[in-house]
Amino acid sequence: MADTFHLRITSPDRVFYEGEVTMVEINTTEGEIGVLPNHIPLTSVLAPGACYIHLPDADPKVCAIHGGFIEILQDSMTILAEVCEWPDEIDLKRAEEARIRAERRLSEKDAQTDIDRATLALKRSAARIEAARK
Repeated sequence: MADTFHLRITSPDRVFYEGEVTMVEINTTEGEIGVLPNHIPLTSVLAPGACYIHLPDADPKVCAIHGGFIEILQDSMTILAEVCEWPDEIDLKRAEEARIRAERRLSEKDAQTDIDRATLALKRSAARIEAARK
């Protein structure tokens, strides 16, 4: 039984990460999942959230992912992400301001507020904040 599997994360503008990992923790629209070597094959839609990439003999890496798709095979995992960001690419102050704006829009609940859009903005800002603070 293998101790690692191959992870490839791509976004429209780059190959974000590629290498051997021991585990990946990621948010799907069905909830958070942890993927280990020899995981059952699966495809799923990603929800905005922090992604934890566990490396052999190293501390986990964390990044923010803002949606996309995953494909899991026994010996590999591919993440097709809409947007991926490492903590050093995130402007924490801007993410906090976005969180406050989204929370304000959600609390107003008037006819002008697009609830789905505000909810998604809140989730994206929360993903950025979690990744930036790790």
